[in-house]
Amino acid sequence: MKNLNNGCFSPFFSHIYVEKQVQNHPRTKEILAQYPRAQIIEISHYKDVFCRSRQNQPLQHRAQKLILAAKDGTLIYPGSVVCQSFGNANFYYTSCMMNCIYDCEYCYLKGMYPSANLVIFVNLEDIFAQLERMLEQQSLYVCVSYDTDLLALEQAIGYAGAWNRFAAKHSQNLKIEIRTKCANKQFFESQDPLSNVIYAFTLSPQAVVERFEHYTPSLTERIACAANAVCAGFLVRLCFDPMIYVSDWQLHYKNMVQEVFARIKADRLADVSVGSFRIPQDYLKNMRRQQPDSAAAWFPYQMENGYAHYPQKLMEQMEQYLIGCLREYLPQENIFLWKES
Repeated sequence: MKNLNNGCFSPFFSHIYVEKQVQNHPRTKEILAQYPRAQIIEISHYKDVFCRSRQNQPLQHRAQKLILAAKDGTLIYPGSVVCQSFGNANFYYTSCMMNCIYDCEYCYLKGMYPSANLVIFVNLEDIFAQLERMLEQQSLYVCVSYDTDLLALEQAIGYAGAWNRFAAKHSQNLKIEIRTKCANKQFFESQDPLSNVIYAFTLSPQAVVERFEHYTPSLTERIACAANAVCAGFLVRLCFDPMIYVSDWQLHYKNMVQEVFARIKADRLADVSVGSFRIPQDYLKNMRRQQPDSAAAWFPYQMENGYAHYPQKLMEQMEQYLIGCLREYLPQENIFLWKES
């Protein structure tokens, strides 16, 4: 857990906003017990706090607040076109939490949400219930950690473990992916491997981590955690996605791949993904407004079909170079390259 209190900002989760309708929910009480010194503020609806105007995301990230709420309306969404399905039919995702304790400058959440504060939907049982109704009709591939990093907050909320238990009950027709940048070795020591749960570690060269992925574990720490998970029998996917342009990017990405496979046996991986940075144009516009000095936000991207991405030649050069590095360790069929459908 990050510690950002430098005397000018409130401690992490110093204030917790709680919707009136979830005050007595068991999960609300469990989460509040983790932060006994926090000031608890009752609210009518999470959007009253999360969606108010004139918020400053960079400052909020230095003293994030927590909002506990109930998720209603749509609970399960079709997979986004900017995300990979890895060849799975019936691709969906769900958001049981909004925003992340990490502060990656290129993250699409900065363009998607008006706030840097975190929302936790405590009615996880309602998401499970809708999934069970859907599973009566078809098998599903569901990504559960796109709009946050569940493993990074596992000690406080326990949602990754809850998803593990749910998946264990539906091993025949459900596959889930939990994506993360954390290095939570303790989680993997406390869980049993399942054949239908994939842990997807997002890896970036250390130069990218240091410059753009604020408060995240180092590349070496992430690799070590992924290696431990692989050795313990967990299904692990490595996501070299999004690729971020930096000076001497070829050297940085080559060194990263070498470090990865010095620690992890390639034939023990589920697969790997490759994709360069891309984002909806409207999100990029919001990111630039919030981060006027960010090289990641203000790169001269190519705009096409409502999305921003690196100029075509550079994009293809970066992706094909990384695929070439990976081909030294993996067969082509285990390397998934994102392509717009």
